[in-house]
Amino acid sequence: MTSTRYDGDSWDLASSVGSTATMAAVARAIATRADDALIDDPFAEPLVRAVGIDLLTRLAAGEAAPDEMVEQMWIDLAKVRTQFYDAFFRDATNTGITQVVILAAGLDSRAYRLSWPTGTVVYEVDQPQVIEFKTRTLADLGAVPTADRRVAAVDLRDDWPAILRTAGFDPSRPTAWSAEGLLGYLPPEAQDRLLDTITHLSAPGSRVATESRPNPQQGQEDTTKERLHRISERFRTDGFDPDMASLRYFGDRNEAAPYLTDRGWILNGISVRDLLAANDLPPLKDDDLRMGDMLYVSGTLDETTK
Repeated sequence: MTSTRYDGDSWDLASSVGSTATMAAVARAIATRADDALIDDPFAEPLVRAVGIDLLTRLAAGEAAPDEMVEQMWIDLAKVRTQFYDAFFRDATNTGITQVVILAAGLDSRAYRLSWPTGTVVYEVDQPQVIEFKTRTLADLGAVPTADRRVAAVDLRDDWPAILRTAGFDPSRPTAWSAEGLLGYLPPEAQDRLLDTITHLSAPGSRVATESRPNPQQGQEDTTKERLHRISERFRTDGFDPDMASLRYFGDRNEAAPYLTDRGWILNGISVRDLLAANDLPPLKDDDLRMGDMLYVSGTLDETTK
């Protein structure tokens, strides 16, 4: 199941970078079972089950102890990350924004589980096989979208704005954008291109939410890679080989927060460390992955920018 990234690569939800969406859903399923007051994603477990990776299914369903494979850190991060983006969308749509775009939607189920204001259109953008799988699986479960859900089945490395427009997207209307857990899986230049495109497609008053990771100091990325290799080895003993270090793009890149600020976005940010503390969750004990200083950022496009 190991799959190193390369230009033009593709995936489903059981392979390559697609498996990270399934692993994130596993963490959401475990977190929901542990604390549904902080995170409530009833679709995470059945979606993981439908993907069909035995180990991940057992973890999501509570049939395997998470502390043997999934560290508490990942469960707590799933709690605060999900809550952050849920709150972002609630706040954005409560201001009257009725157009939402979820980039690299994966197994995200917000179009089905959030209470969207009447008239909200939620666009989900992801690879065709990922979109088809989730749409079919949730339909088989009897799930009904709570907004006008529309899909743009396209690779983000292709002309996704054209497909998004075809689905009905209107760049003259304010939009709430999310790029959740995405940027590290893009090459640096592709990240910049994505953020530029979001800005270009955004009417004044649009909102955006994403993560902004500080660039590493000397030697930090080697430590991160080693930690990812150890995590992969733990999974590998049970027949699942995500090879997590090979899925990310390393090296210096523009940090998302200042990059977006330079393009007219007015942002607020909170670090993972502070998000955990704000939700009365334990601090990170071991931060080889440099998670604590990563910022979750959200903000609005300046009305005077365009």
